[in-house]
Order: sequence, then structure tokens, then C-alpha cells
Amino acid sequence: MSKLSKQLNKLVFATTIGLVAGCSNTKFVPNGDYLYTGASINIIGDSLTKSEKSKLKTTFKEQLTPKPNKSFLGLRPKLYIYNITGKPKKEKGLKHWLKNKVGEKPVYLSSVDIPFNLDLIENTGENLGYFNISASFDTIKKNKKATINYTVSPRTQYVIEKVSFPTDSTLIGQEIAKIADRSLLKVNQPFNLNVIKAERERIDAGLKERGFYYFDPDNIIVQVDSTVTKHKVDLNVKVKDNTPEIAKDQYTIDKIYIFSDFNLRRNQREQRMRSVTSNDTLLWRDNIYVIDPKKKFRPQIYDRALYFKSGDFYNRTNHNLTLNRLINLGTFKFVKNQFVVSDSSAHKFDAYYYLTPNDFKSLRFEVLGKSNSASYAGGEANFNWRHKNFLKGAELFTASLYTALDFQVGGNKEANNIYRIGSKFSLMWPRIIAPFNFHSSSAFVPKTRVEVGYEYQKRTKQYSLHNFNGSFGYLWKENALREHDLKIIDITYVTPDWVSEEYQKDMNDSSNKNADALRRVVEKQLIFGPVYSYTYTTTMLPKEHTFYYRGLLDLSANLTGLIMGAKADDQKSILGVPFSQYAKMEHDFRYYLKLNDKSQLAARFIGGLAYPYGNSEYMPFSKQFFVGGSNSIRAFRARTLGPGSYDPRNDRSKYFHDQAGDVKLEANLEYRANIVSFLNAAVFVDAGNVWLLNDQEGKPGGKLSKEWLSEIAVGAGVGLRFDFSILILRTDFAFPLRVPYYPKGDRWNFNEIDFRDKQWRKDNLMLNIAIGYPF
Repeated sequence: MSKLSKQLNKLVFATTIGLVAGCSNTKFVPNGDYLYTGASINIIGDSLTKSEKSKLKTTFKEQLTPKPNKSFLGLRPKLYIYNITGKPKKEKGLKHWLKNKVGEKPVYLSSVDIPFNLDLIENTGENLGYFNISASFDTIKKNKKATINYTVSPRTQYVIEKVSFPTDSTLIGQEIAKIADRSLLKVNQPFNLNVIKAERERIDAGLKERGFYYFDPDNIIVQVDSTVTKHKVDLNVKVKDNTPEIAKDQYTIDKIYIFSDFNLRRNQREQRMRSVTSNDTLLWRDNIYVIDPKKKFRPQIYDRALYFKSGDFYNRTNHNLTLNRLINLGTFKFVKNQFVVSDSSAHKFDAYYYLTPNDFKSLRFEVLGKSNSASYAGGEANFNWRHKNFLKGAELFTASLYTALDFQVGGNKEANNIYRIGSKFSLMWPRIIAPFNFHSSSAFVPKTRVEVGYEYQKRTKQYSLHNFNGSFGYLWKENALREHDLKIIDITYVTPDWVSEEYQKDMNDSSNKNADALRRVVEKQLIFGPVYSYTYTTTMLPKEHTFYYRGLLDLSANLTGLIMGAKADDQKSILGVPFSQYAKMEHDFRYYLKLNDKSQLAARFIGGLAYPYGNSEYMPFSKQFFVGGSNSIRAFRARTLGPGSYDPRNDRSKYFHDQAGDVKLEANLEYRANIVSFLNAAVFVDAGNVWLLNDQEGKPGGKLSKEWLSEIAVGAGVGLRFDFSILILRTDFAFPLRVPYYPKGDRWNFNEIDFRDKQWRKDNLMLNIAIGYPF
């Protein structure tokens, strides 16, 4: 049989299967009924443009009910699974899962309420200003399937000619008139009921900012007059005549009561009345009363959380800010609020805040196993203790103790196990501690953070190090989109404890190309300076286009080096330790395009530059960039790519060397789609590399040059994501498309890809298992 005949047979076979699967669902349709396959909308009207007709079709179609069974390439596999799966005897098990979770219940023509859909189309059209709209239908039945064609004649759309607001002398009428200039109702714009509803909400929100706590959007009526001018309407905005008097009054705050240890199980009114009259009530200041019988909190924690003062007009902004700040203290599990009229004639009410504390103390123990790209496996144990009210001021104190062991299980380097033990302490205050005043109207509480840490690391047969770290700084959010993290000072001090004779011999061997790199690892290091990061994100918003950006600026000993006149060939020291001097910045930009409800395109670009100068010829290794691994260029193992065109296969050293650089460029593109329920899939391409700013012996080809573009590594792959709500388990299979340390002209290796070749898979196919998305 010829190759062409084989292909034709495959095509015929696939077509036959498709037709069988497509028709197989109809045999389950009851006699006298039809499988409903959807509806079409036909818009008639010469006055409408193509764009307007298309928009109306989409709007009307979204309103129609019910929706037909989902189809894929003309087939309905979910419906077929439902039909062939028998009735489950129990509400669990495989059969129940197949029929009710994987399968989809059939939608028949008999379940379509056509008169209701016609009314729905006409009502929707009238709400959009097509007051003379009419709709009809036609049903097409064939082979036990039915579609409905709706024909709609919208005619001319009405537009707004005039908008009127209250002109009376009442207090509420005057306040509405003050905010009329920001009205959503615009002259010459089409009539739209949704815009009118939004205008009522806007007026209500504006009045809420002016003390009208009891006002409601339903107290506003917008009268429509379509008799003055043809195809135009006049709108008259007014307060309903039956609006309660209490809704027309501006209210001010009288007293403020804070229940710091409120019990949700008890009667709220009873607790309020008993506490207000008891000796447990403390008049803190300015008509603010704190009820805290067990003295769990210092009242000062409410300094920057309460935005109301006695005598203030109520406004919704301060109301929400107060609630959000109390919640963001992190100390309270539940925060409730209530306003109770205290003087109706003077239009005053008391504000009550009912706060239910979290459990302050928690202890967590974690054990984990791991392996990495350098043929190491191991485990780690962590003890973490937290206190959410450490100094009775909603301070968060955390203390952690950890120990880890990594041991070599393979590879061509000399085995040396790694032991680590360390601790870290952090204290965070819910305010800015500084000699200056810091004011923020954000809903998020600004914080001051102090951290100290210590780690002891030992590599058997090589060396052991002491690593001390401390920092002081601030965190604050402008809003939900923008966040700042400023460490005024971040200090790292590393000093060797022991160096083996063999390691000393290798690092002092003038013929060893990696001697400098080995020596820098065990030298004393002192890094200190400010670190600032800024984050902007819209990824939490339900938009088609969303963004994420994080910028980092890390400076070490800039002023110190300048004052001391530090130079690399004449290093200056502090307490006998040469300090690192550098400037580093990094930019991480991400873009997300929502294609539909089940698919998304995600892109990321990272650019970084670390520049050593003054007292330093090289960047500290811990501050350099690296690529590769499960969250970077996934076709290469972590820290095994670069710098530049450096070929790690030529390294004859007995030690593993992490491949890092001073310059980083990385780009990623990923298509993500939901397959079914918790299972998602992805196709991705990653590219990038790192480079050195200065030549480094032992890393030939690592310096950044004009040929940097030819040294970009490229990898691609596919992956599965298992979304279990509490976590996302990710598996990515990736393989290299371009290897920068191959000879020039041979770096693209499309012609070498052979998934059937076992040796190729072993050498090139990389499995990455991780938690969460890579970006």
C-alpha cells in the first residue's frame, strides 16, 4: 500500500469515527424531542453599523437560556460520557464521578422556554435604549437535533438630550447638586439602564462620604421622558418622595467603643450594654473607650487603625479604612462594626468595633526531602514559632531553627556532604518606627521589621563557614497594587571556621585556573547597605490584560567606599575585614493575556546588572545572578548554564562550581489551558543567560561581549499542573533548542531532537517538579 493510500485511509477512518461520535448522542434523545444545539441571532436594521450589530448579537446571546451542551470540533464528548454511563447506585464512586463530574446532562428542545427568551431579548434591547424593538423566532429541526434562529429588529436607539438634578433647598438636594458634575449620565450618549443604575450607586457613594449613612441607592429615582423629542429622552434625577427622614440626615460620630476581646458566642447587645457600664471600660482619649478586661492589648495599637474621631461626619472611606487596617494588623480573626444612634435629634451615633483575637502563639514543625542538579540529595527539618501579639501591640515575632543535610549520590566530582544549621529571628511592628512622622491613608498598615540570623555551614573535606545576617527596614503598601520594601541597612558577615589542607592547597595552586574562585569562597566577607524593592501588580483584577513588575536596587558600602577612598588594588577594611562595594539592580516584568475562561498567555522578562567597583573587583557570589531550574530556563539544571559561552564539560576540577554572572537576561513565554477540572496543561519556551563583567580565569567565554546575542540559550517543553486548591503541583518536561557552549553555527539543535532515542532523552529531557507556577 502506498504512503498516500495510508494517509487517505487514516483520514477516512478519523472522519468516520467523528461522524459516529457526533451522531451517537442523538440515539439517547427521547421520542418526540430534540437535542438542543444552540441559537443564532439575526439583527435587522439599516440604521446600525456592523460593529453595533455584532455587539448586540453578543449581548442577546449571553442572555439566552439554557445553554446548549458543550462541543469540541463539532462533537460533544462530555454529553456522550453522560449518556453511556448508567445510573449510579450511590452518590460516590467512579460511575457517579463519570456521570456527574465528567459528563454533562443533555439539554433538549423541550427545556427551552422560547417566549421567555423573546421577552428577555426585548427587555434587554429596551434597557439599551431600543424602545421599539421586536423579536421573532424560527426552529430548525434535523436528525433529532434542533436550533433556534431569533430575528431581532432593534430600530432606532434613543439618546439622552437633557439631564436634570435636584434644585430644591433641602440639605440632601444641595449635597446631590454638589456632585452632579461627575455624573455618568451624559448628553448625546445612548440611553442605558445599566448606566442609570451605576449613577444611582455613584450618588449613594458620594452621599456616604458626606455623612448620609442611612441613605440607599433605592432612594434615588431617575424619571425618563421620551415625549419631548423624537428618539431622545430627558432624564430627571430626584430623591423619592417616600424616602425615610433618617436617610436625609447627616450623621456625626459621638463615642467610639472598641471591644478588644469580643466573644462571638455571646449576645452582642448584652455584651455591649454590660461592658459600657462596667469598670472594664477604659476612656482612652477623645471619647474613645476600650473594653479589654484581660489587658491583652495596649490601646496604642489603634492609633493608626482608627480613622474616625469624635465629632467627625461619617464617611464610607474612613469606615472601610478602619476595618481594613484592623484586619491587616493580623492579630484579629474577626472584625465587626456597628453604628447605634445615640442622639437622634442631634443626628449622632456611636461606633462599636467588635474584635475577636486570633490565637497568638503557634508552633510548626516541617520535615522535607530534596534533591538538586549537582547530584545531591538530602533533607531538612524546621521549627517555627510565631507570636502575633508579642509586646501587646500586635507585633509579629517569629523564631525559626533549622538543620539540613545534603549528601552526594552521584556525579564525577569528589564527594563532600553539606551540613547546615541555623536560626532566624524577626520582629515586625504594625507602624513606622522613625524619627520622622510617616502618614499613610492606605488600607494596609505600614510596618517596621528587624531581622537577625545565623547559619553554620560545613562541607566535608573542604571548609566550614559562619554566616551572620541582620537587617532593619520598612514595608508599606500604597494600595492593593503597589508595595514598597525598604531595608535601611542589610548586613551580612561571613567568616571561615575551618579550611581543609587539601582545599588550601588547591586554592593556593598558581596553576589552578579556579584558584581565585576557590579562595573567594572562604575569604571573610562583609556586605552592608540599603536594599529597596518596589512591586506593582494587577494580576488579582478580573481583566483581559494584567501586569506584574518588581524592581530591586541593592547597594553595598557606596558612601563608605567613597569616604575611605577604596580601590580594588588597595582594599579598605572594617575591623580587619574587607567590605564588598557594588551596585545591583534587577527588573522582573510579567504580562498575562486572558484568551478566554480556560486559557491564558503568560510572558516574563527579567533583566539584571550587578556592578562591583571601588573596594571590590568581583561581586560576592551570594549576590550574583544565575539561571536554569524549575522557575527559570527549564531545559537546563539550576546554576549549570553560563556565564556566556563557558563550557562546563571542560571543567576538570574536583569541585562543583555554581555558574553565576553579573549580568542576567531572561525571557519566558507560556500558553496555559485548562483540560478538565483540576488538570491544566502548558506549552512554553524559555531563553536567556548570564555573563561576567570582568574576565575570570577558569571561566573562558564568560565575559559579556558584543556576541552576547549568539550566547542566548533556548529551551522548550510541555507541562501539567494539578490544581488542588490548597496547592498547585507542577510537572514540566523541557529540552534544549539552543546550547550556547556548542560551537558557533551548531548551537541550534533542532536536527538532533529524537524523542524515540533513549540516549537523547537521557541527555536532554529535563523533568522539573515544583509547587506553584514558574511566574
